[in-house]
Amino acid sequence: MRSAPPIERLVSNLKRLPGIGEKSATRLAFFLLGANETQVQELSDAIARVKKDIVLCEECFDLTDHSPCAVCRDPARETGVVCVVEEPADLAAVERAGGFRGRYHVLGGTLSPIDGIGPEALRIAELEARVERCAVQEIILATNPNAEGDATAHLIADRLRGRGVRLTRIAYGMPLGGDLEYTDHVTIGRSLENRREID
Repeated sequence: MRSAPPIERLVSNLKRLPGIGEKSATRLAFFLLGANETQVQELSDAIARVKKDIVLCEECFDLTDHSPCAVCRDPARETGVVCVVEEPADLAAVERAGGFRGRYHVLGGTLSPIDGIGPEALRIAELEARVERCAVQEIILATNPNAEGDATAHLIADRLRGRGVRLTRIAYGMPLGGDLEYTDHVTIGRSLENRREID
């Protein structure tokens, strides 16, 4: 049985969100139909406002409501250590993990020749300028451990080599609580390569 056209339209739009399939979109649509008018209006306003109120940080290119962002304004953060990530969501993941007290640089994606994304589409030139301008001592390349992320990290390393900046790459390996038996061979191989001394 088909739903009324307005419900089908809502389900169709909700399915465009990442990780939302037909069933999840239908559940969300019926939740919204059952919610009170205030809840629905607040959600609608929040969605509309986020597009108007969020800008890119002029320094690190994270999403923020004030530029420069809170991390770039924080005098307690190390200015000489910059963690390079692909997207704002990756920056948020590193921040959630805690422990990193440096600054960030968001590339806005990775190299993907098949999709027509070359170096000029990323914020690599801005990173090079930042290294020169801010006396950066270390660049941590925290792109994802896949073909595109590795290619992007190698390109950045090539561009920054010889500029007196230490270049490091995040380690890959076994997740905490993981079982060797169920782990793919690439992850096990990387874990062995990235082994370290036991203190």
